[in-house]
Amino acid sequence: MQRSPNETIRHAVIGTGGMGDNHARSFAAIPNCEVAALCDLDPTRLNSIAAKLPNKATVKTYDDFRRVLDDKSIDSVSIATCDHWHTPIALAALMAGKHVYVEKPCAHNIHEANLLVKAAAQYKKCVQHGTQRRSWSLHKALVKALREGVIGKVYTAKVINHQLREPIGRKPVSAPPAGVNYDRWLGPAPQHAFTENRWHYNWHWFWDYGTGDLGNDGIHHLDVARWGLGVGYPKAVICSGAQYFYNDDHETPDTQTVVYQYENCQLLYEMRLWTNYGIEGDENAAVFYGTEGMITDGAKGITVTRIDKKPVTITGGKESNFADFIAAVRTNDPSKLSAPITEGAISAILCHLGNIGTRLGGQHLEYDPLSQKITKCGGREAEANRLLTRTYRKGYELPYRG
Repeated sequence: MQRSPNETIRHAVIGTGGMGDNHARSFAAIPNCEVAALCDLDPTRLNSIAAKLPNKATVKTYDDFRRVLDDKSIDSVSIATCDHWHTPIALAALMAGKHVYVEKPCAHNIHEANLLVKAAAQYKKCVQHGTQRRSWSLHKALVKALREGVIGKVYTAKVINHQLREPIGRKPVSAPPAGVNYDRWLGPAPQHAFTENRWHYNWHWFWDYGTGDLGNDGIHHLDVARWGLGVGYPKAVICSGAQYFYNDDHETPDTQTVVYQYENCQLLYEMRLWTNYGIEGDENAAVFYGTEGMITDGAKGITVTRIDKKPVTITGGKESNFADFIAAVRTNDPSKLSAPITEGAISAILCHLGNIGTRLGGQHLEYDPLSQKITKCGGREAEANRLLTRTYRKGYELPYRG
């Protein structure tokens, strides 16, 4: 049902960590959008964020997302939990009639990403992905310039994820924080004793809950690079990576290189988490290489360097991905989303393919998006296809099976 411009959208934020805090403050600042509920398993963090909201006296707080979804007055939810809860909550929200904003990566594995696309279409709801540059007029201008040949024909794009992420050490088994339902936090993941390193933020570096820095940080510029090249699924993926720097509780790599091969171009991903200096001018960036020059898109802005020295400037704003989502929700029109799940899922799947090939010792693999299977992986196809999904712990199975 289309809403009038002045009708309030009642929104709920599920997950109130650093990104969830951003969600709560950002959605609360959108005209005619009320953050009516917050949900988190950490009561300290939950109460702290609730106290910052303009409607702190009336905002509802929960430690079980299902109670949020039971509230029929809630129009939309945003999910800023650990990666392994993104899709299970998103699917349940769609089935409950809610519109969904889901943080990147939208899914913990490829099977989940494909299910989420299918569910969004079936339930005809808006599902926006947290690759926010899709909403920025700055990057829409970048893509337009690339299409118009500002640097000629582009045959290669490279994503740089070069930064220093300090070692996390080794943490012993300990009791979960007071008031935390740790079993629910684990959810679909295997049973494992609590340690501080598997808790706030550092969960990113464990395969049971996270997707490494490729799915955490790299996905942002990987999505921009794929968008700029105008490509979807690759015909092949070549992977290499390992831990060279870390000797601690990390499971995910600190060094990773992935080459995504397409018919007429290639997309490279380079990750080094032990560099505290900029490489090629930026810590994190997407670089486009064309026959007439190059474009660097990073923290310092967008720089065009043409071989004929002709000065070119690409400008634009950094509009809110959250406001873009609420505008689409207001008109009940998924076609108005700038970062729809159909695009977000492809970028997430590229991250998962890179991780699968890396986890299996550095593989050249091929993925068929029609059969949703890995058809080539150096003789390790069975292992690779098992990594397309996971075994869901009893009581935490996916609510939607397609």
